[in-house]
Amino acid sequence: MSFPSFCQNKISYFAIIVAIVTAISSSSSKAADASAIASTDTSAVANEVSRPSTATDYQIGSMYVEQYLNPNAKGAPVILIPGLSSGAYVWDDTVKALQNKHSIYVITLAGFNGKPAMPGAKLLKAKESLAELIRTKNIQKPVLVGHSLGGALSIWFAEDYSNLISGVFAVDGLPVMPRSENMTAEQRQAMSQGMKTQMSGVTQEVFADQQLKYMQVIGVIDQELAKKLAIRSATSDRTAFVDYMAELFATDMRKDLPSITVPLAVVSPYYEKDFVSMPMSEDQKTAYYASLLSGVKNLQMISISNARHFVMLDQPAIFNDKLQSFMNSIH
Repeated sequence: MSFPSFCQNKISYFAIIVAIVTAISSSSSKAADASAIASTDTSAVANEVSRPSTATDYQIGSMYVEQYLNPNAKGAPVILIPGLSSGAYVWDDTVKALQNKHSIYVITLAGFNGKPAMPGAKLLKAKESLAELIRTKNIQKPVLVGHSLGGALSIWFAEDYSNLISGVFAVDGLPVMPRSENMTAEQRQAMSQGMKTQMSGVTQEVFADQQLKYMQVIGVIDQELAKKLAIRSATSDRTAFVDYMAELFATDMRKDLPSITVPLAVVSPYYEKDFVSMPMSEDQKTAYYASLLSGVKNLQMISISNARHFVMLDQPAIFNDKLQSFMNSIH
């Protein structure tokens, strides 16, 4: 089955595609909002999103970790990994839903949400840091829950380290960038370099505008929440943002998908109003995502409707129920 209309459309539900679109788009619209976001004191916004409970904070490699240990945990440990330019705060509702049964480790990648950036290759360092976290903290067979970039990272990690985990729950994250699956390696590299060139020299105000557009059009349904999320995203390091974006676009993980030996669930969000102009049903979108995961031995596709890219924020109750059901099914 092919999906030409979806593949040719300018809107994708994968965060990095949105970043590409906004990076090369005009920043003239909503200039006042973007200027306000660029100059906002983010501490006020941070205080609106209190952490679920007292956490232990530490850094391992390129990962900043919020650790919520539960000595009476009945279920598997959970590692939550946010997406591009996001921080641990996107998982606050999920932590609250899970912490009575699980020990939880919430990640913020270096360079995002105000955390200092680190030099060098970003994705490989993140994968190595995740392995180091699991080994040094003796986390026994955790479930990886990754959003967008975090979902792609979790899938890549499972290809090499299935022995360290018990499952992956990837939230709108895939092993290859949608609409790029037919590109050659050379084309990917060229596009990746083009992104870095395009984004070099972007001002903070333009970057803030990109984050605002992304959150309003793709991120979440609630427009007030979109503005708050954009403020948080705009605190991320712009160089780290484009490095992660370019590296992920250049990476095609599909050839090693058969090496994943743990269950993998992939969440596909669907907001009907966003598909009015294209012939793409909810089932067709889920099937398209599944086509990019060929070779996975134990794959579960989960569609959540009335939700955009940040599914866990648009539909927290449904999302948490699906996540808990997945974890119950593998233990």
